[in-house]
Amino acid sequence: MSKLKYFLAGLLIMAMTSCMQKESELFLFVGSYADATDPGIHLYRFDVEKGMAVPVKSLSGIQDPSYLAVSQDGKFVYSVSETAVPDAKVCAYSFDKHTGTLSLLNEQKTDGSAPCYIWVDSKRRMAVTANYNGGSISVFPISADGTLQPAKVYAYEGGTPGSERQAVPHLHCVYASPDEAYLYANDLGTDRIYKYDIIASDKGWGLREGTPASFSLPAGEGPRHAVFHPNGKWAYLIGELSGRVVFMQYDKGNLTPVQSVEADTLHASGSADIHITPDGRFLYASNRLKGDGIAIFSIDPANGQLTKVGYQLTGVHPRNFVITPNGKFLLCACRDCNVVQVYEIDKQSGLLRDTEKDIRVSKPVCLKFTNR
Repeated sequence: MSKLKYFLAGLLIMAMTSCMQKESELFLFVGSYADATDPGIHLYRFDVEKGMAVPVKSLSGIQDPSYLAVSQDGKFVYSVSETAVPDAKVCAYSFDKHTGTLSLLNEQKTDGSAPCYIWVDSKRRMAVTANYNGGSISVFPISADGTLQPAKVYAYEGGTPGSERQAVPHLHCVYASPDEAYLYANDLGTDRIYKYDIIASDKGWGLREGTPASFSLPAGEGPRHAVFHPNGKWAYLIGELSGRVVFMQYDKGNLTPVQSVEADTLHASGSADIHITPDGRFLYASNRLKGDGIAIFSIDPANGQLTKVGYQLTGVHPRNFVITPNGKFLLCACRDCNVVQVYEIDKQSGLLRDTEKDIRVSKPVCLKFTNR
């Protein structure tokens, strides 16, 4: 009997060790397009020094979990289900780092079709989705146990009649100012960035229309994703339709455009994601539909202006990508060739080198790391 106990204890230790992180590892979540009966959220351990991924677990039970948000403490994961109303929803999961297990806590309807993006604040007070076909955003208060409360929906109007992709509002991204005093919502359909004050009240945290209520961009820009520079003074936006990166000065909630540079010289109207290295030296923007790849820019440390320094061809339909916190690797989700590519970043030039350490996964579209 004692031998059996030792044997079982050994198996338990081995199982736990397989999910435990090494000092150089972070957990990597991959969201994808998938039927609810198929694995849709995938978990890996990723070595940020070696650029290697080890699969841990996959989760089914949710239709098209195309965008994820991980709480700052790494204990909760929130996923959209990018479907039409009435099925469109957000699912809240608890995450056990020791076992690599996601456990469903609850789910709430977005009441807005095709939620394609979700943001959660650093203190886990609220989750907000951008509902692309719903022309709206949904704001979910988050309870202390990580569960979602019912959403309040903010719907928008406008658009260009007769336009193929801008006839109505299409909300594509929500993000906060560096101090989380303001929330912004990018509307591809009306070429606007909506602004809100993030406020606290007796009923919890919520939004109040900002002053001004929105910022207008040039017609046909099609604002998609945006990112703030680590210094908190500059913001950069990728226009899906224009294929341009817009550099904006940030001051007390206001965004002032300063420079616009081409990321997509083929004008395919398929630009997607945008990120900056942790040291603030380089900016990357992904492009799809033609010449699929990532445009590479250097950032002038004195004034934030961009200079294009290169272009890295990728797999088919590069959508979301992510940079490791140490700035060593860039991982790119290529939806239509079922792979996450791992590129090493040259810290002097910003150029990318394909490590060929691909992560094979069906229709990947979102990549998120946990904090340690």
